[in-house]
Amino acid sequence: MDRDDVEIVGWGHTPFGRLSDETLESLIVTAARAAIVRAGLHPRQIDEIVVGTYNGGSHPLAFPSSLALQAHDDLLFAPATRVENACATGSAALVSGIRAIRSGQACRVLVIGAEKMTHAPAVTIGRALIGADYDRAGESTQTGFAELFAEVAEAYFAKYGDHSDVLAQIAAKNHRNGVANPYAHLRSDLGYDFCRTIGPRNPMVASPLRRTDCCPISDGAAAVVLAAPGSTQPGPAVRIRAMAQANDFLPTSRRDPLAFAAAHRAWQTALGQARMRLSDLHLLEVHDCFTIAELIEYEVVGLCPPGGGGQVVIDGIVDRDGKLPVNPSGGLKSKGHPVGATGVSQHVMAVLQLIERAEAMQVPGATVAGVFNMGGLAVANYASILERVR
Repeated sequence: MDRDDVEIVGWGHTPFGRLSDETLESLIVTAARAAIVRAGLHPRQIDEIVVGTYNGGSHPLAFPSSLALQAHDDLLFAPATRVENACATGSAALVSGIRAIRSGQACRVLVIGAEKMTHAPAVTIGRALIGADYDRAGESTQTGFAELFAEVAEAYFAKYGDHSDVLAQIAAKNHRNGVANPYAHLRSDLGYDFCRTIGPRNPMVASPLRRTDCCPISDGAAAVVLAAPGSTQPGPAVRIRAMAQANDFLPTSRRDPLAFAAAHRAWQTALGQARMRLSDLHLLEVHDCFTIAELIEYEVVGLCPPGGGGQVVIDGIVDRDGKLPVNPSGGLKSKGHPVGATGVSQHVMAVLQLIERAEAMQVPGATVAGVFNMGGLAVANYASILERVR
């Protein structure tokens, strides 16, 4: 048994959105139960649990790891740990699970990402999220990271020209894709004209970013069961060919805001570990917390040189029927962004594609996918390459 060959053998995913009848506990339990059932396991067979939540002061319960045990009494005594790495918390949880298997300490690990956010006032969520920024941590804000990514957009526009209409095309693409995603927070095909027009229903949040350039605040959870090959009953499985992490300096003064240098490093490392090229991939799920982030990520993954992301959009390369579909799930922009859940959710969306259970979202013939998840403004960066096993 090659413990380096970790597989995803089960998954669970709640709807994302304003879920007033759900609690952090109920979200974790729902996703966990579904993942264990789909893996064909009894809860006693779970060796370890990793729970990813960001929280940052948005929720009074700051110690949620054992909430996972509420999914079944036979999970009692399973070691459970909470991890956090800003908006990349879900991927950090996955890395912890992968390492447990590769170390030989576990054969089957339940990984859950979850967040409950919509119960809190906007200023509370804003303060919690801005806590992931070195310069502004502790400030009161209702727009949070929108202001930081607006500065990135302004710098991009200053260097490469006004790309407001390109950002609107990215937003329209992801909203169009999200209509087909039953888990998505926003399931409306808003259209390009709506996304590019500033008005009462699409106000400017932080110039030049409009509301349609920003992902929503959401509740939700996602879970996967990771397993060493041969440690579960035969069933649908996706191999994690590679998963790489790279961190950048936290102070923005020490980073080029347009380089996303550590994001690029993580992505190139993952491709190298997988012994693959970008052309070998059939789809990407990337971290589009803001449309400007997705635009720069086209450059990060190598779809184009710096400043060339607009042409990628215009040419339709990243459309669901394009050469390399990006965010066929609707991405964070449409699916939503319950912070701790996002990284796990991105992997679930990729798994559904690779085992041909994505239904209306399906990219035909997809067998290899890439995932990119980041925390902060390209500070904590995780890149994964997934491949269908069976």
